[in-house]
Amino acid sequence: MAYVQRDEHGRLLRVEHEPFDAMTGEASAGDPEIRSWLASHALHSHLMSLQHSDLELVRVIEDLVSVLVSRGLIRYTDLPEAARSKLSHRAQARAQLDDLGKLVDEQQHLPY
Repeated sequence: MAYVQRDEHGRLLRVEHEPFDAMTGEASAGDPEIRSWLASHALHSHLMSLQHSDLELVRVIEDLVSVLVSRGLIRYTDLPEAARSKLSHRAQARAQLDDLGKLVDEQQHLPY
């Protein structure tokens, strides 16, 4: 059994295996619409996880390039212009973010 929440047009908004407060009905877990929604939701979750991992990997690659350059294993100018431009842009953005962070008193809590 699947417990569902639908919008005013009958589109699925949420599917759970247990009853929940906002549910608007029930359906068979084998219903093609339910199975399709669950598969789509699982795919979306995996894609979001991969996207988050990609963002973390970008920072690893930036740090790796920095270490290689600082140890003289590669020169910054060995990188293609497009890569140098992207690395420079990200370094500037991080520096600006660091500067903005200094404006907030360390004892204060940010509203987010």
